[in-house]
Amino acid sequence: MKTYCQSCMMPFSKDTGVRENENYCSLCFKDGKLCYEGNDLKEFQNICYESMRKSGMGKLKAKFFTFMIRFAPRWKN
Repeated sequence: MKTYCQSCMMPFSKDTGVRENENYCSLCFKDGKLCYEGNDLKEFQNICYESMRKSGMGKLKAKFFTFMIRFAPRWKN
């Protein structure tokens, strides 16, 4: 069983929403599809960074989590 989102690497234990898919968090997968359907890692990282900052996360912490996204299974080539 996976314990983190396959798109953004957020641990499922930190997900406060209702998950619709066993592989993705409630922020990445809604209404039966991925919220970001593109394949541009940098763009996805920027969207995630801005979202983390708007939710009150500090710059350094948001940068670290944004960096970690590149290791998610969804983004491996």
